[in-house]
Amino acid sequence: MEHPLQAWRDTLRELGVVGLVREPRLEPAAPQAAPQPVHRVVPEAPLPPAVPKAYAPPTGPVACPPAAAVQAAATLADLQRAIEGCLACPLGPGRMKFVFGEGDPAARLLFVGEGPGRDEDLQGRPFVGKAGELLDKMIGALGFSRETTYIANIVKCRPPDNRTPTPEEAHTCLGYLHRQIELIRPDVIVTLGATPLRELAGITEGITKLRGQWQRIQVGGREIPVMPTFHPAYVLRQYTQDVRRAVWQDLQAAKEWLDRPAGS
Repeated sequence: MEHPLQAWRDTLRELGVVGLVREPRLEPAAPQAAPQPVHRVVPEAPLPPAVPKAYAPPTGPVACPPAAAVQAAATLADLQRAIEGCLACPLGPGRMKFVFGEGDPAARLLFVGEGPGRDEDLQGRPFVGKAGELLDKMIGALGFSRETTYIANIVKCRPPDNRTPTPEEAHTCLGYLHRQIELIRPDVIVTLGATPLRELAGITEGITKLRGQWQRIQVGGREIPVMPTFHPAYVLRQYTQDVRRAVWQDLQAAKEWLDRPAGS
């Protein structure tokens, strides 16, 4: 039997092709390299977030005024000198100015807010920003002034970003406010917002539910009526007729209490 290549060669010669066209030669396959191990990069487990170190207040009577020194203060000026260097909580090192409070040392009406904001921190005075301007107008509408009332806060130093003071910060500062109340001896306290109501009266319910309802606190052996109302900053954010009417009713109730005949 004729080999297939023979017929193919004869055909090429008839066509004038000289020489034999060889079948392509297959080169032996190169040996394959041994498979290399695949190294996968395994991401490292994220490190746990750093736990902030507990604040360690400096020692000494200036940075941590002892309770005895606070109680020994016979006037508001004495008390301010005793505590204005306080660094007993983390708010102290971050403040610009210590915001003690201001007004009549014998005021019958005391307003208590939450804490200083940016403007208060810069000036060292309570309620001097936009909320303070509104509070001044509300006090004036009652027939009082900033000079004839007293204005203070739960904490004396500005919390970062104007956040709510933590319970620890508030409790550290609360003794100072108690001594202020003992020295001023107000007949009525108006709390502005939820924080002063919680810290002074121990009431954790929302201010929306409790505003306008009389409360009582015991400070220095005296029972003092407390009228909770909205914070002026909240009024500015929710500047509706209903909110403004509610605050005005609360302030009028406080004034009516002050105007009652003695002993009634």
